[in-house]
Order: sequence, then C-alpha cells, then structure tokens
Amino acid sequence: MDAGSGPNRSAGGSTPQSPPSREHPLDVAWIHGSPSAKHNTDPDIQVHAHDEDTYILRQNMAVHYEAPFLFLLFGADRAVLVDTGATGSDAFFPLRRVVDELIAARHPEDGYGLLVLHTHAHGDHVAGDGQFADRPHTTVVDAGLGTAWPYFGFDADPDAVARVDLGGRVLECLATPGHHETAVTFYDPATGFLLTGDSVYPGRLYIQDVPAFTRSIDRLIDFAARRPVTHVLGCHIEMTAVPGVDYPVRTTYQPDEPPLQLTPDHLRRVRAALTELGEDRAWRPYDDFVLCPHD
Repeated sequence: MDAGSGPNRSAGGSTPQSPPSREHPLDVAWIHGSPSAKHNTDPDIQVHAHDEDTYILRQNMAVHYEAPFLFLLFGADRAVLVDTGATGSDAFFPLRRVVDELIAARHPEDGYGLLVLHTHAHGDHVAGDGQFADRPHTTVVDAGLGTAWPYFGFDADPDAVARVDLGGRVLECLATPGHHETAVTFYDPATGFLLTGDSVYPGRLYIQDVPAFTRSIDRLIDFAARRPVTHVLGCHIEMTAVPGVDYPVRTTYQPDEPPLQLTPDHLRRVRAALTELGEDRAWRPYDDFVLCPHD
C-alpha cells in the first residue's frame, strides 16, 4: 500500500471549480433484494454510472442485508472509493475486482492511483478494506478516529474543511460526528453530491451523541447553503414508499423503496425534528426518515 499525502485544510470557503452538471439526473432502479435470498439473481454489486467519472455502487441484499451504497469518483491522477461495504470476502462481494475493472476502463495507464476513504468506522462501511491492502498505487485510510481524523486534520481543527485533490477534482470533507464519532461528510463540486454516510439518508438515523449530531446537522445546513448541492446521498435506503414507515431491521427484500437521493431541505427537516426529541429518547418517525437516538 502506497503512502499518500494528506489533504489540504482550511477553515471555510469553497474550492473554485466548474459548477456541477445537471445533465445526469439520478433516476435509478436500484437492486432491492428478492422474496427468496436463495434464488436471488441480482449482481453482487450494482454499478450505476452517473457520468463517465462518477459511479455509485450498491451491495446485494442477499449478500448482506445492510445493502450499503459506495461511491467511486475519478480525477485525473487518482480515484477515490468512499466506503468498502459490509462484506470482507471477495468470493461473495468482489469489490476490488469491480473497482479494478472500472479503473482499467477509465484509466489504463500504469501508476493511476486509488484512495480509499470512509464515511465512518461502522463495520458495514469498512468490511472490504482488506481487499485493497496489497493493491499497487493504493492508499487505504483506516476509518478509526486515530487515523482518519489526523489524515484530514480534524484532530487539530474539527471545524476545518479538508480538501482531497484527485487531480482536477477536489473533494471538500467535513467532520460530522453524532451518528458515530468518526463520521465524515464529503462534498463533490463536480456533481454537487453531498455524501452524508449514515448521518442523513432515507432510513433510521441512529444518533450516538445528540448534541454532536445537532451541531453537525447545523454545519451541513450552513455548508449546503453556500454551495450548489444537487443531491444529498447517504449510504442506505430503509424507508418504504409509505411516508413514515420503514422496513424492519434485517429485511432482505425491499420492493417499495423511495429514491436514495434527498435534498438540502431534508437537512432542515432533520434539524427541525431534533427539536422534538424528548428526554425519553424515543424513536420518532417522519416522512423520509426515523430519528433513532440511543445512549
């Protein structure tokens, strides 16, 4: 594994880049499991090409019920893979093979790099890390607090905006703890994607630290207000198409999913919902998400 330089950091502002293209709407029929996992015919990994340099991957529910979404973004010098899914075995979850094939198709030149980052350190987002441990020209940044936050510079300044340059494509990265102490949100100016991990998505928003989560949502609202955000993209879909109703935990067949993409307005809805949390820390369902505080 090659050592890689860390990102640039600043306290705020935005990176001057071309405005995000709106020519590629995110209207995708995602794989969503089967009535019988034994007879599931979905691919192990669904690959959606949003544009020629932006790919969204979803893990098969028959392989793991979490069915997380992963993101592969290409720059001129290297690609970044955000999260590595819920399964370590390449026999059941051939993530490296799929990523290698996509990289070979876009950048066959020798020496093109790969950077592996994470939205946070929960197991369903880091399980595939080992598949990249011996990959040439690759840097895997461990998702743990003692590694990831120093990489971004958040250990010294948790309010910094770290910038990761892929070569003509610069991601902006923010520390957004609350769901998990290691949580990081990524903004891609090229697409306008705000990648919020498990902090905001159409599903159960598990909150480890309510004050920290509230501060992070406030920060995301302010951040998104000063940038052209096309889609807020988390890493799961757990809601049904019926407002306020989620699929049970460990569901492996979700035929009536809503879209993955949310909007900056959903950040404000989450913030408003936080004001309604009681001392009992009871779960509260809303149209597009469920607030799930826990101690």
